[in-house]
Amino acid sequence: MSVEQANMPAPPSRLSGLLPLWRQTPISFRIGLIVLVIHLIVAITGPFWAPYGFSQMGTGRPLSGMSLAHPFGVDQLGRDIFSRVVHGSHIVILLSLSGTLLGLVIGAILGLLSGYVGGWVDELIQRLLEALISIPFLVLALLAIAAAGSEMSGNPVLIVLVVALVYAPRIARMARAAAIDIATRDYVTVARLRGESAWSVMRRELLPNASSVLLVEFALRAGYAPVLIGSLGFLGFGLRPPTPEWGLMISENRALLIISPITVLGPGLSLASLVVGLNLFTEGLARILGRTVKLGNQ
Repeated sequence: MSVEQANMPAPPSRLSGLLPLWRQTPISFRIGLIVLVIHLIVAITGPFWAPYGFSQMGTGRPLSGMSLAHPFGVDQLGRDIFSRVVHGSHIVILLSLSGTLLGLVIGAILGLLSGYVGGWVDELIQRLLEALISIPFLVLALLAIAAAGSEMSGNPVLIVLVVALVYAPRIARMARAAAIDIATRDYVTVARLRGESAWSVMRRELLPNASSVLLVEFALRAGYAPVLIGSLGFLGFGLRPPTPEWGLMISENRALLIISPITVLGPGLSLASLVVGLNLFTEGLARILGRTVKLGNQ
């Protein structure tokens, strides 16, 4: 090695290059991302290290309260609440993300088509979306479950479809607004003059330029999806026992709130931390992309 090579500074590592970028992100984005990463790690690895099975009974004395062996206590059937919460992590996250993603696909197609084509197509789609949005989201979800019939009750596929039905109209409304703005740009006019079809213009011009709006909408709706799924489980219209879905667990143990409150606080705090993490991540992501988001608007 020559003297010049020995005196040359070492090239910066990738980690040193990422640290300044990480510090420039909003604090809400960083906190939310850390919380989400923790939840994802638990969801992926939890079933392998959970102390007990989610339906295993006799793990301890029923309603014995919090202990080192049972951090979230034991329910009336002798099941370890901590193990059930850990096993339920992947269920809540998977259902929430799947339902929101399906709603994003449906909403983006309807919204971009409505905003680009206009005319009677836009009027028809908008009247349908307004009718769905006018119904409170929980009521709409219960109506959809009732319409599906008892055969589909408790089916995870039904929960995914219900989440998509609730959030697709709201996503479509934002996609339409973005499409109306983008449709006036020069590159869209050039694409029309080239004779491209409406589907081609939507796929090549509208969708890439509306991606930031749709990304924020996806993150926002994904933040509320666990609450919707938990509400359905709490009311008895979600997954069936003994599935360790957090809303269902809260409903099962609510009668024990005075005797053993930790059995309710365990799944309740887990659900709350996931929702807070998703909302903080969404707020930070919106600031990074230069968008505004109202976290109180479900």
